[in-house]
Amino acid sequence: MRRTIRRLGVSALCLFAAATGAVAVGTPAAQAAPCADVEVIFARGTVEPAPPLGLTGLSFVEAVRSQLPGRSVVGYGVPYPASDRFGDRLEFARTVTDGVRKTQDRVKYLAAKCPATKVVLGGYSQGAVVAGYAVHAGLELPPQYAAYNRYVPPPLPATLARNVKAIVLFGAPSDRFIDDVGAPPVKVAAPYRSRTVRFCVPGDTICDGSPVGGPNALHTLYSVNGMTLDGARFVARRV
Repeated sequence: MRRTIRRLGVSALCLFAAATGAVAVGTPAAQAAPCADVEVIFARGTVEPAPPLGLTGLSFVEAVRSQLPGRSVVGYGVPYPASDRFGDRLEFARTVTDGVRKTQDRVKYLAAKCPATKVVLGGYSQGAVVAGYAVHAGLELPPQYAAYNRYVPPPLPATLARNVKAIVLFGAPSDRFIDDVGAPPVKVAAPYRSRTVRFCVPGDTICDGSPVGGPNALHTLYSVNGMTLDGARFVARRV
């Protein structure tokens, strides 16, 4: 119990520090800054507050910084809509595709401009799908959407795998959830699999294998329940 309370307290402090400006985000000024030792590219959840990183991303970036003293850590919020238009599947697919392309573009940019920067990918909920698809092993749309395969972002060039050191997914929709909505499964390419970790609050119906449906209250806890610290510790062992 004491450990749980301590984790909640530290997570809340991380989120407070991030929300009050301690975290650099993907603004032009941040992009113009010198290359960081570590950059966290994070995709927020569906219409999550505090764009572009979202509350979970803010907490995670600050937690990563807390685990890497003496090293520069910046956060880049993927500038995608994080749409809630679930009733329009094609429109929703476009927002996810937009996020995937922008995530991949940022990885490519860093590889070219800041080759020594260690890249961490992260995402929450819909953003976890974006982050997972960004390092996919090949996306195949369901047969009814085959005409749109030309819009699917290709895999990242294999040479960029060395730049991405860790992938941390919070509240990622389960395989059953993804299948129920008719989306391609999130298959991380082989070079990234050992660098990928998923966090799911027990009972979170988005990620625990429940049938497709709306989120419950447990799905909102990732920014304050200590899991962003656990994710940051995973990152610290790999960068």
